[in-house]
Amino acid sequence: MDAKAKKRRWLQAGFILGVVLFLLGTLDPLEGSVLILAGSVLLAAVSHLFGDPHQKWYRIAAILILLGVLALWTLSVLGGFGGESDLASGWAVLILPYPIGWLMLLVLFYLRLFVRNNKM
Repeated sequence: MDAKAKKRRWLQAGFILGVVLFLLGTLDPLEGSVLILAGSVLLAAVSHLFGDPHQKWYRIAAILILLGVLALWTLSVLGGFGGESDLASGWAVLILPYPIGWLMLLVLFYLRLFVRNNKM
């Protein structure tokens, strides 16, 4: 096996690991957000190394998830929002990048699984 095939195999394994981390984190969106973040960053790195045509979108999704997860954990440390918390419910808007990035990754998975395979 030459070096190029070995590199490709490692990148494929990295992509699969990123998807698994992403899906495992989805089981519990708060505590699993760290897994979702790790999976999205790994997917962005692997798609960059693969030269994937959608690598820009993987990177944008990873950045959105990072910003949303940081906001989620920061608000959680501050006691949450709404209800009996000191923070109003409007602070929840800061978390929006997290589900937007999550949905972007789902669309990218769909494109990779179904749309790309039909072109071949």
